[in-house]
Amino acid sequence: MGVVYSMVIRNGTIYDGTGSTPFDGDVAVAGGQIVAVGSIDESQIGSGTEMIDATDRIVTPGFVDAHTHYDGQITWDPYVQPSSFHGVTTIVTGNCGVGFAPCQPDERDWLIGLMEGVEDIPGTALHEGIQWDWETFPEYLDAIERCDLAIDVGTQIPHGAVRTFVMGRRSANHEVATPEEIAEMKRVVKEAIEAGALGFTTSRTEKHKDSSGVLTPSITAFEDELIGIAEALGELDAGVLQGISDFYDFPAEFRMFRAMTEVSGRPTSITVEQQDARPEWWKELLDAVTEAQNDGLPMRGQVPPRATGVLLGLTATLNPFSFHPSYRRLHPMPLEERVAEMHKPEVRKALLDEQSSLTEGLAAEIISSWHKMFRLGDPADYEPAPEDSFAALAESSGFTPQEIAYDVLLEKDGKALIYHPLFNYLTGDLSLVQEMLEHPHTTFGLSDGGAHCGVISDASFPTTLIQHWGRDRTRGPKLPLETLVAMQTSETAGLVGLNDRGVIAPGYKADLNVIDFEHLTLHEPTVVYDLPAGGRRLVQRASGYECTIVAGEVAFRNGDPTGALNGRLVRGAQPAPS
Repeated sequence: MGVVYSMVIRNGTIYDGTGSTPFDGDVAVAGGQIVAVGSIDESQIGSGTEMIDATDRIVTPGFVDAHTHYDGQITWDPYVQPSSFHGVTTIVTGNCGVGFAPCQPDERDWLIGLMEGVEDIPGTALHEGIQWDWETFPEYLDAIERCDLAIDVGTQIPHGAVRTFVMGRRSANHEVATPEEIAEMKRVVKEAIEAGALGFTTSRTEKHKDSSGVLTPSITAFEDELIGIAEALGELDAGVLQGISDFYDFPAEFRMFRAMTEVSGRPTSITVEQQDARPEWWKELLDAVTEAQNDGLPMRGQVPPRATGVLLGLTATLNPFSFHPSYRRLHPMPLEERVAEMHKPEVRKALLDEQSSLTEGLAAEIISSWHKMFRLGDPADYEPAPEDSFAALAESSGFTPQEIAYDVLLEKDGKALIYHPLFNYLTGDLSLVQEMLEHPHTTFGLSDGGAHCGVISDASFPTTLIQHWGRDRTRGPKLPLETLVAMQTSETAGLVGLNDRGVIAPGYKADLNVIDFEHLTLHEPTVVYDLPAGGRRLVQRASGYECTIVAGEVAFRNGDPTGALNGRLVRGAQPAPS
């Protein structure tokens, strides 16, 4: 008799993560690994074997989310919510050049302000929750390793932290790094990769500012600095590169990312977004990525499964009346009192008669683009029809868009949310998202799990990917479910070098999902105040994830933690089973 199975999943439809045709069968687990798939040896089932009936269910590898911002949260939240509500068993932090290590003690507040501004994570929560028992990146990894975790965590070293660690306030002031400072940054990054960081990340977008409105320090770093850092990965032949840029000067900016890939020889992924102001530039970016691939360079675009949407509401950070004088007076009130006031005819009239004091910038565009405002609904609709926009409803109803928005805000006792698809929704035709997803040189990503706590709730991307594109889509063709599963298992794992997971086959890590796919439902986000110091965040749940298994043990049932803490820090790339 061979080893006794610790767990057997029976009679499921197995989507193995490779993109192959699904098949019916069993999955057996022992020692935290998958040991048999399809048919199993009945003699290896013992009295202690946990049996899971997956009849009429699908079985997938655990999802790997390679683009999150849980850098602080993982030190106080073992369950890494809300990503663990959506079948995610591995997250990767440190994206977009922001994070908390390395960090000199006198720069802690500044790094918190950078994360607060760039990723909209309450600074009060970060001040309260982070214990700061590290300075260097290896010490940060040691601190994570001491944390209880229900899922696995991989890390990347962020440019903003590295630059500030080496240059101090000269970094925040966007001063030019000296050759000596570049050499020290290179050393710090090499030390981090050797200690177990999966890669290095940078940000070069004007969307990223600290809490005082100052642009992220890496945006003005010169090419010699970025290429010098990239050389560190090349010398180690380890790690990946990740970046985001506005690409205003596209030839020069892309040439720099390409040069970083050339000198390092390491995989590089770049955020891809369609923006209203430059509706075609994302195609230019993917064309350049394709040319790089044709030249043998491992460059990819990271793309989302739906429009990147801002949520507006009385409980969110923004709503269409946030900058109206009358609303500014109401804003400090508790929600119930505010709603009661807004129901008064004289308050309604005053608010609707006023103009916003904010007339320029991205926020002004978001709160006044009536053609891109929709009821979100429950279950959430992330591919709304243009005729359902507040502008279109106003034309057919005789009301103004402002009146419609006002009434929607008061629904659900003031807890209703308005959806504004900021990127990837220029014409209301989301075929461009399909084009991004199906492009041969893109990888699914960009959930920003743990970030944008008051305006965005995209940690639910994994559920959207399989539910919307694999089952529910009506405004265009669906995509094969086996392809969608592969996109967020073997492909995302491979993107960051975690080749020991993301596939259901003997020898792979036993991270698995048992999903009631027929009834899988993504619900409307809600606002909760469960961060340290009572910090606010948007949380979104899904129904249908019956079991999420980490290293061979059920960590979550129906999205709720079982108490199992089988997760761990993943140090460095992991080879596929031999």
